[in-house]
Amino acid sequence: MKTVKQTNRDELRAEYKLSDFPRGFVRGKYVSRLRKSSNVVVLRPEVVEAFPNEEAVNQALLSLIDVAQRTTRLSRRSTARTKKLRAG
Repeated sequence: MKTVKQTNRDELRAEYKLSDFPRGFVRGKYVSRLRKSSNVVVLRPEVVEAFPNEEAVNQALLSLIDVAQRTTRLSRRSTARTKKLRAG
């Protein structure tokens, strides 16, 4: 059985030189671009505990959207209906 040789990740490989990177290394250089183009959402630990998997989160959010849309429509109708009843 072969053994896996662990390397120190903070060091450059032998084939690279610091002169190959004239601007140096910048941590998080592309993080803002990644956040703009990514659809990954990080949940708080207490939310993660409430939902067992991705599908459960999606179902909960879709039902919340459905309830919000239905209640928004009801309030619009009830306002218009009340005005008609008062006027006529």
